[in-house]
Amino acid sequence: MKLSVIIPVYNERATLPALLDRVRLAPYEKEVLIVDDGSTDGTWEVLQALQAPDVVLLKHPRNQGKGTALRTGLAHASGDIVIFQDADLEYDPQDYPLLVQPILQGNASVVYGYRTWQRTGPLYPPRYYANRLLTLLTNLLYGARLKDMEVCYKAFQAQVIKGLDLRAQRFDIEPEVTAKLLKAGYAIRQVPIRYHPRGVKEGKKIGWRDGFAAVLTLVKERVRS
Repeated sequence: MKLSVIIPVYNERATLPALLDRVRLAPYEKEVLIVDDGSTDGTWEVLQALQAPDVVLLKHPRNQGKGTALRTGLAHASGDIVIFQDADLEYDPQDYPLLVQPILQGNASVVYGYRTWQRTGPLYPPRYYANRLLTLLTNLLYGARLKDMEVCYKAFQAQVIKGLDLRAQRFDIEPEVTAKLLKAGYAIRQVPIRYHPRGVKEGKKIGWRDGFAAVLTLVKERVRS
């Protein structure tokens, strides 16, 4: 069994060395596909210095969005199981076994993590509430019981994720993947994972416009024949 870890990257030079170390320390034979989505902060130069036999470097000449970067990675993935990995250290690769074992045991074709959020003062971060609303909408539209639709950590049998006709370019890739899996009849197994959120000052790029795009994607995929 080989794991394909796909990492879309845009201006993440500060976190890449630590992330790659953590991914390599995670269990399983793996290939790491890093897609530089038109970074302008020297990310590509950092990646070239990190080049190794287990790392596949791919580059977009200009920024095209997370969805496009993930699709580029999928086109080059050769593993039996695919995992999506963000580059910002919010997610811990030591959780890979939680995602992969249900697939290896034949109990699932798709596994999603779900985040255990921490309060910041008296309230949760705004993204917590946005995610709750998007997850609720997904469940209402598709008759699902998901806990965390927008989570990055998703694991798939390779033929399942490659069999979806994915078209999204930006962060709307998350609702598109989920909508198409549910419409195709796949059961999504869910497991708790660790999560260390960062804010805009630390480089978080998703915004309220992406929330609206996610809603539109969920609705469009629901009515698409």
